[in-house]
Amino acid sequence: MLLRVVHETRYRYSPMVVNAHHVVHLKPASRQGQTLLSHSLNVDPAPVQQREAQDVYGNTRTYFSLQSAHENLTVVAESLVSTTPVNPLQSEGMPAMAAWDQVREQFRYRAGVAYDSASEFLFASPYVPRDDAFVEFARPSFVAGRPLPEAAYDLMGRIHTHMQYEAEITEVNTPALEALHLGKGVCQDFAHIMVACCRAMGLPARYVSGYLLTNPPPGQPRLIGSDASHAWASVYCPAAASEGGMAAAAGQWLDFDPTNNRAPGEDYVTLATGRDFLDVSPMRGVIRGGTHHVLDVAVTVEPVEAAAQV
Repeated sequence: MLLRVVHETRYRYSPMVVNAHHVVHLKPASRQGQTLLSHSLNVDPAPVQQREAQDVYGNTRTYFSLQSAHENLTVVAESLVSTTPVNPLQSEGMPAMAAWDQVREQFRYRAGVAYDSASEFLFASPYVPRDDAFVEFARPSFVAGRPLPEAAYDLMGRIHTHMQYEAEITEVNTPALEALHLGKGVCQDFAHIMVACCRAMGLPARYVSGYLLTNPPPGQPRLIGSDASHAWASVYCPAAASEGGMAAAAGQWLDFDPTNNRAPGEDYVTLATGRDFLDVSPMRGVIRGGTHHVLDVAVTVEPVEAAAQV
């Protein structure tokens, strides 16, 4: 599927901003099941400096600096992305996945064990604290010996059932524990809770930001979160232990969308991955002036065939 993504951000400031420095995560990743074909980022007023770089998680982020006074700021990111269906759990020749408790043991600290980069996603992060409440919520899904993907799917479904999607009930900086107690929130909260539950059980999990197809194909339901940036969770799943008794070193990240209770497919576009929202927020910055502001964000994701008819 070829998808055109347009993400438009508009700020109106009062009084005007004297100068500003911003960083954005608005360039989709090329990864399994997804290839970025083209991307443009237009900023108005034009910045005096603009450059791309990779962060520590391999995401592309863009810095830009505005040195002239302005009352309005418009940032438009447009991307063309090719996606393919990805469901590794049903792929032919796919090795059996390890039980969740085997994975937990694999990531317990032991002196002399080779470093696994996935272990960085075991620990608390600014919006995903460690708390016994996450253990209590997650425990029914994690029965001893249960394959990790099966346990994660069950957890995803229970979060979907427990949480009520409600816009404006939480903020972008609402911690996962608060959202869990509220039982309400948006996709960011659903994703943070799933990440927190997995980490509480000793399993690496990370936060994924991205988009959904705005208008689904005929006969398919419209998904929650399809008119804005979306978020979901990704869990690290190693292969099952070999006959020699050692777990296979190779593993893969499997994505789970608790907001819509499904595995992301070709109708999803991944932007970036990190420990939580703070690592991959679409846009943030430092400004001088602009005590008050109004923010408008519009996101459109559509097949290029539909876009060509506009």
